[in-house]
Amino acid sequence: MSSLREQFIQHFGEMGSRWGINRTVGQVYALLVASPEPLCADDIVEALQISRSNVSMSIKELDNWQLLNRRSLPGDRREFFTTPADVWEIFRRLADQRLQREVMPTLSMLRDALLQEPADAQDAHLRERMQEMHDLIDLLSGWFREVERLDRRTLERLLKLGSGVVRLLEMTDRLRHPAASTTKSSEDLHGL
Repeated sequence: MSSLREQFIQHFGEMGSRWGINRTVGQVYALLVASPEPLCADDIVEALQISRSNVSMSIKELDNWQLLNRRSLPGDRREFFTTPADVWEIFRRLADQRLQREVMPTLSMLRDALLQEPADAQDAHLRERMQEMHDLIDLLSGWFREVERLDRRTLERLLKLGSGVVRLLEMTDRLRHPAASTTKSSEDLHGL
């Protein structure tokens, strides 16, 4: 294995625990990403020098995250694995899975909790905070769902705008409310 491939695979193994998966799962995925051809479990065992059971568990975990593509090759009874060819698709699948596993259960708990009447002043304070959390998470998850529907080219353009989005929003506000922007502009001039 080349040092570049080894470095890539080792890094993903180390990062796995930070991302909520174990080291081996991260390494298996990195190997599949780095491989130009589909790999079977035997190939993964040989390349990473890990047990067959570890490979099977890693494949199952990656499959649960919907990060694998399964393939069969003519004349071979074994199952082969690849990753989506497009890194944008990998990111979309990963982001969607994280949303489903981490964000939506929290949003659901907050919705249920907000239906309860506060028992005292502390509960009332907590309810206000939970409402703020709910509203923010709901807004962000709705935004994510909207962005998720964008085609890759539009999404790239949006991301490249960066803080330019703020200028675009400000310009839109000025077009919608010309009197307010004229007043603001003259106030800005008086401040100089």
